[in-house]
Amino acid sequence: MTSASAPQMTSLENQTALVTGAGSGLGAEIARALAAAGARVVVADLDRAKADRIAGEIDASGQHALPLALDVADAKAAGEAVVRTVGHFGSLDILINNAGTDVTKSIDELSYDEWDRVIATNLRGPFVMSKAAVDALRQGDGGRGGQIVNVASTAAKRAWPNASAYHASKWGLVGLSHALHAELRPQGVRVSTLVAGGMRTPFLLDRFEGIDQSKLQDPANVAVAVRMLLQMPRESVIPELMVLPLMETSWP
Repeated sequence: MTSASAPQMTSLENQTALVTGAGSGLGAEIARALAAAGARVVVADLDRAKADRIAGEIDASGQHALPLALDVADAKAAGEAVVRTVGHFGSLDILINNAGTDVTKSIDELSYDEWDRVIATNLRGPFVMSKAAVDALRQGDGGRGGQIVNVASTAAKRAWPNASAYHASKWGLVGLSHALHAELRPQGVRVSTLVAGGMRTPFLLDRFEGIDQSKLQDPANVAVAVRMLLQMPRESVIPELMVLPLMETSWP
C-alpha cells in the first residue's frame, strides 16, 4: 500500500509581507515570526522610531526588513506604502492588517473625535490597506495570489462596558474580512480573520494597571498562528481562526 504524499505547505521564503502596527506588541512578533520563516518584512507603524527599531532588529542591512511610517487610515499614504514595498522588494505577497487602537470610555464620556479615531484605525484602515494592496496581491506568490490576514479580537464576538467604539470597529472588521474572503478567493487571494484573545502587550498592560497577566497569552503565540494561516497548502484557506490564552476571561 502506498502512502499519500504529504500536503505541500506554502513557503514564505522570499515572500514580501507588509505588517501594520508592527512597531510593538503583536505586530512586532508577527514581523519577527515571518522574517524567521524567510519572508521579507515591511515594518509599518504610525511611530517611525518604533518601526526603525524592529526593522533594525530583524535585519539592519535593509535586505530583508524595511521600516515605514504609516497612518493606515490615510489612503494616499497607503498607496505610497504599497508602491514603496514593491519598489524595494519587487512584490507584495502578504498584507497583515494588525494596527489597532482603543479608547476605554462610557458613551457619555466618549467624544465624537475619539469614536472617529478608533473606527478610522481599526476598520477604515484595513479597508484602505486592502484596497491599496489588492492589485499587487493578485500577482503575489509568483502569480498564484497573495494573502491578507485581518487581526480582530474577542471584542468582535461579545461585548463589555465602556468599549463601544472598539467593539463596533472589531465586529465591523470581521464582516469586512469575510466579505473580502468571499470576493477575492476566486482571484486567488486568500483572506483570513485572526480573532485574538488577551495578550501581554502594551495595548493592555499600559492601559489597565494591575491586570492579571496570568490570564493573558504571549503575543508570540498568536504570531505563530498567523504564520500557520499563511503556510496552509494553496488549495485551502482558513477564513477565521480564534486563538485564546488558556485562562481567557473575555471568551467562554
